[in-house]
Amino acid sequence: MAHPSLDVQPEVAAALAAHRPVVALESTIIAHGMPYPQNVETALRVEAEVRAHGATPATIAVLNGRLKAGLTVAEITALGQGGRAVVKASRRDLPLLLAAGGTGATTVAGTMIVAALAGIRVFATGGLGGVHRGAQETMDISADLPELAQTPVAVVCAGAKSILDLPLTLEYLETHGVPVLGFQTSEFPAFFTRSSGLPVDARCETAAEVAAILRARWALGHAGVVVANPIPTALALPQDAIDAATDQALREARAQGIVGKAVTPFLLARVNQLTGGDSLAANIGLVLHNAALAAAVAVALEAG
Repeated sequence: MAHPSLDVQPEVAAALAAHRPVVALESTIIAHGMPYPQNVETALRVEAEVRAHGATPATIAVLNGRLKAGLTVAEITALGQGGRAVVKASRRDLPLLLAAGGTGATTVAGTMIVAALAGIRVFATGGLGGVHRGAQETMDISADLPELAQTPVAVVCAGAKSILDLPLTLEYLETHGVPVLGFQTSEFPAFFTRSSGLPVDARCETAAEVAAILRARWALGHAGVVVANPIPTALALPQDAIDAATDQALREARAQGIVGKAVTPFLLARVNQLTGGDSLAANIGLVLHNAALAAAVAVALEAG
């Protein structure tokens, strides 16, 4: 039975009913991840990439108090134009938006929840949230991580953002039993760079191998899986440049008292400024790359 607050776009509903592959896409990247109009252009390109690889895209958001699995071009454009004025919606925020009739752009966690309610098992994003640097004192841990421990959706990402504490992020996932798969890599990627020096739990060479692990995982219980897909080599940024920009952005965030939900959008925007726009181009490229892999995994999952 469908959730009473959930609207599934007709194209997405038809694909799900026919057991055709569907890929969920988040909307925080539209409202908070990139400036307008690149955010809308990228969202539409990502949907086209999913289609080009044989799956139906379902961009997810909360609009006027309704959970939406699949958006129109007009709805995507409105989120992009609204930008950071749109609520960044994670698990905590969804009931508040539903009760108030509000609008929100879903994070990784928020997207996973709506995708699972709709029956979508594969989700493409840019980078995973994680344990923030200094979390030993602040307890700042993204809601993406506990969501992965309880919601049966595979998240295809370029690893976790390099602004985070990557060793602690992987420790958290291990503690909560979330498998981290590396697609054609044995190392966990760090968003703008292909390697963090940290190992993944298993390396997969094909989408079919990923799909086989997903089936086995979900046969054992309800929880998510991370599919780490390194940024294409041509788009990867130098590690030292990213580290320097990240360190400076973190210092500035602390000096300005930026905390909570505002931290990640600030850091990504500031790193983009400090890299002369290179990080935005890399961000767009890796999201498209992840969308293609997610579609291939969704196709393989339905084929099995």
